[in-house]
Amino acid sequence: MRRYSSLACSIVIFLSLTVYFQSQTASPKTRTPLRVGIVGLVHGHVQGFFEHSLYNPEIEIVGIAEPDQSLASQYATRYGIDRGLLFPDLEQMLARAHPQAVLVYTNTYDHRRVVEICARHGVHVMMEKPLAVSLEDGLAIQKAAHLGEIHVLVNYETTWYPSNRAAYDLVHEHALGDVRKVVVHDGHSGPKEIGVGPEFLTWLTDPKLNGGGALFDFGCYGADLMTWLMDGQRPETVTAVTQQIKPEIYPRVDDEATIILTYPKAQAIVQASWNWPFDRKDIEVYGQTGYVITVKRDDVRVRRAGGQEEQAAAKPLPAPYDNSLSLLRAVVIDGMKPDDLSSLETNLTVTEILDAARRSASSGKTIHLPASR
Repeated sequence: MRRYSSLACSIVIFLSLTVYFQSQTASPKTRTPLRVGIVGLVHGHVQGFFEHSLYNPEIEIVGIAEPDQSLASQYATRYGIDRGLLFPDLEQMLARAHPQAVLVYTNTYDHRRVVEICARHGVHVMMEKPLAVSLEDGLAIQKAAHLGEIHVLVNYETTWYPSNRAAYDLVHEHALGDVRKVVVHDGHSGPKEIGVGPEFLTWLTDPKLNGGGALFDFGCYGADLMTWLMDGQRPETVTAVTQQIKPEIYPRVDDEATIILTYPKAQAIVQASWNWPFDRKDIEVYGQTGYVITVKRDDVRVRRAGGQEEQAAAKPLPAPYDNSLSLLRAVVIDGMKPDDLSSLETNLTVTEILDAARRSASSGKTIHLPASR
């Protein structure tokens, strides 16, 4: 009898361990999807989302809020979206669809309103860059997120570049010495020139809805990357120059911008343009003993003291840092604390930089940031 009991116990333990290890190694595709709402369809990046992530098993789209029902109908037809998911109003979508998080594809000016509404419903937010059109709005977003106990994340294309992570790792491994200068290039030939949709172009070229032109559209990338490289340190000064090289196309906003950021022992030059012949997103990081230059999204060029420049492929990004939806799920469901390029704190500094850059360009003066916000 004792022998039988011992065998039975062994079987129970074996089965329990089997179930445990199967649960630990289960494919992500078997996990309960994150319930996601889409807010707005006027940001052109939503097309990429629908093309690549509409049927992602990590998420379930439970509602789409877009006041322009004609635009919503166009997207529903183009991507075969159930029209029962369409709502004309954000409050209505949140109340009826009950998403755990929303992906925001509105104009930048509306980010504050969206976060304030979502915070009242306890719904987390991931928006397309940048965070806000002003520091005032950025701080209001921070306050709403705190009161509503929600996470607010900002999605940049460059966050998912292995080359940028490789540059960051070299800096933080002290392989290049202390950072002295960073040069960031982000731009293309212009939103109209590359053929963005009319609903996107309308607000991109509106100083109220976008915050500026190229200054906000592309300057945010460099401000985000530099803040990340500097471990969240805010610059001491911000100096910016903007131009309207094509006023016949962009009469209300800048199409060329350069921002200079100074730190106690480092400097950054952020170049943002709607005038370049080709699209470009890369960074150059110069330390005391070496440099790293990113080559598109996957490669880096590195030179260290006493050596020659070498080009190498960057390591693939580990999950959940390899794409926006994985990160959002890790934050909302797994409780991971965001503390990098997408975090609210980083992007408050980005907003502070862009706000100061706009004032600098307007006044022709260098803006000295206060010691704290």
